[in-house]
Amino acid sequence: MMVLIFVLIACGKNSLPPQGKSENPPVPKVIVEKEKIGKEQPLPPEVKIKLKKDGKDSYSWELTGSDVDQVLKVNEKLRKQLGGEKAR
Repeated sequence: MMVLIFVLIACGKNSLPPQGKSENPPVPKVIVEKEKIGKEQPLPPEVKIKLKKDGKDSYSWELTGSDVDQVLKVNEKLRKQLGGEKAR
């Protein structure tokens, strides 16, 4: 008789859902972060360089570009580094 009561009590606990707990699983938190989209600095105007070297190991060049100031900066840089003639 004792065994029968023990079995009924054990089976009764598993068949009833717990009162304090809900059956819905916890919802995970979602954090949305917006990526900062900053304005990138535009690239400097393009300057094309046609470099020439003569038989005396001296250099000359031709520069083309849309921005005159940028062409002049490149010309000065080449003049300092290569010590060549003026651009044609």
